[in-house]
Amino acid sequence: MCGICGEVTFDGTPVSLEAIEKMMDTMVPRGPDAAGVYLRDQVAFGHRRLKIIDLSERSHQPMVDLELGLSIAFNGCLYNYPELRRELEGKGYGFHSDGDTEVILKAFAEWGPDCVRRFQGMFAFAIQERESGRLILARDRLGIKPLYLSYGASGKRLRFASSLLALLSAGDVDTAINPIGLHHYMTFHAVVPPPHTILKGVEKLPPATVRIIEADGRVRDKQYWELNFARTDEEERRPVEEWRSEIMDALKRAVSRRMIADVPVGVLLSGGVDSSLIVGLLAEAGQTGLKTFSVGFEEAHGEKGDEFQYSDLIARHFGTDHYKTVVSSDRLLSSLPKVFASMSEPMVSYDNVGFYLLSEQVSQHVKVVQSGQGADEIFAGYHWYPPLEKTNDPVHDYAKVFFDRDHQEYMSAISPDHVSDDYSRAFVDAHFSSNNTPYPLEKALGLDTTVMLVDDPVKRVDNMTMAWGLEARVPFLDHELVELAAKVPASHKLASGGKGILKDIARDVIPEDVIDRPKGYFPVPALKYVDGEYLDFVSDILNSQTAKERGLFQDDYVDMLLGDPTAHITPLKGSKVWQIATLEMWLQTNGI
Repeated sequence: MCGICGEVTFDGTPVSLEAIEKMMDTMVPRGPDAAGVYLRDQVAFGHRRLKIIDLSERSHQPMVDLELGLSIAFNGCLYNYPELRRELEGKGYGFHSDGDTEVILKAFAEWGPDCVRRFQGMFAFAIQERESGRLILARDRLGIKPLYLSYGASGKRLRFASSLLALLSAGDVDTAINPIGLHHYMTFHAVVPPPHTILKGVEKLPPATVRIIEADGRVRDKQYWELNFARTDEEERRPVEEWRSEIMDALKRAVSRRMIADVPVGVLLSGGVDSSLIVGLLAEAGQTGLKTFSVGFEEAHGEKGDEFQYSDLIARHFGTDHYKTVVSSDRLLSSLPKVFASMSEPMVSYDNVGFYLLSEQVSQHVKVVQSGQGADEIFAGYHWYPPLEKTNDPVHDYAKVFFDRDHQEYMSAISPDHVSDDYSRAFVDAHFSSNNTPYPLEKALGLDTTVMLVDDPVKRVDNMTMAWGLEARVPFLDHELVELAAKVPASHKLASGGKGILKDIARDVIPEDVIDRPKGYFPVPALKYVDGEYLDFVSDILNSQTAKERGLFQDDYVDMLLGDPTAHITPLKGSKVWQIATLEMWLQTNGI
């Protein structure tokens, strides 16, 4: 796991090494172990390294292969790199390092941009071809690794980075609010689908995409993967026992793959089914001395702020080396500015502060962890899925349970200068229409897996773990497991209140007390109920001179939310005042 950045110019002007240095400085937390720069003609790469695989200098980046005429800056991990290396050695390629970066270079030399179809893992990389001057950018199938882009005011150069904040640090970015990004943030539960971000001058490369940029600036994109929910008649009739067996085998492979490292690997243990199952499978596979980590917060309004009873149960059951962090209210409040400073984009979930503070503790013990993100999206674990099973109006009913506000409320919340079309509703409509399944639930699962998951929980985990130089791996997003889960009939997923087939698998591995309980989330009750010092914090942000001068929100709307925060809650149980304060705080934190 690392931070990458770069610049390419299209008019013959020199690249800015100063910009590269500023972007690298911003990404030091992502890669605290080493730094490197590559410059040739009109292209420069920067790299911050977190040493996980091949700890030697032989895997230093950016990596240049003079014989092949290729250079690379790579962020991520290829779990199948040993197999690919053996295949490439059989084709006559020699290797000078023991890591996965050189495997990508040789794979690109052999198979070109289609090499990504062979990769198992999470990745974002840039490759330059010396002879053609062509730049190739790529991102993994499920967008686990980020890649942000900015073309600058002139359009004569392109910069890219693992962090939007790195692009901001280099300057020459149009920081005006993107009306499409704003509508998605306020409506689509803060999910801003690619290529958009909240800023006009920054976009993000979509997942499962290879972008080929010619030396003169011409661009073409290739989407190399698409999630398919279509089922054959045989798959519709297949007994659930066969599906369970296949899912279990695929999950075991996914967890095993993510243990590949030259440093110890731990687990973020929330106490839920997903992370507990990862611990159980690792224990079954003979993993010993496994370190697990949990975090909890002070209770508020009588609501508990931890799930330690379940994480403790799993830790005892499997004999893990378990660490718990209890966050006081004072520490939570004082940490919020640092949490916002770690966000590449404004993210509204309360989980952000939980992952940030948990990652701070974890980074003192290990450099790699496995995490349970993704299971709810691929196995239908959320409460908004059952009503969609038999709906006659899937777009309307999805928006009803998932959108934070309808378009009418959006227009009353945003100043007239920023009022726009109903972009979020149109986006969901287009996505549902293009999905190849006739089933409404699968349309929602497809959207949530390939869009919402990428730009909410996955982005959150990447940002908050990398703020502490910690690599997070997500076995439930192994693309082979995701493809298999997409084929499983909805009835098997919705059973037992959601994630039924996964819960049945888990019964053979972990204690049932963890399975048969109400679904939990990262509990941060102090932020769910915005009152007291937290209300003062939010009020100061929204009533600041900077916010007033920006004029993004209508005063009457802000006053209404601040007057009674608990009366204005989204369908997903989020605070509307926290949502708008998060956006304003993020903008102020980054001097926008």
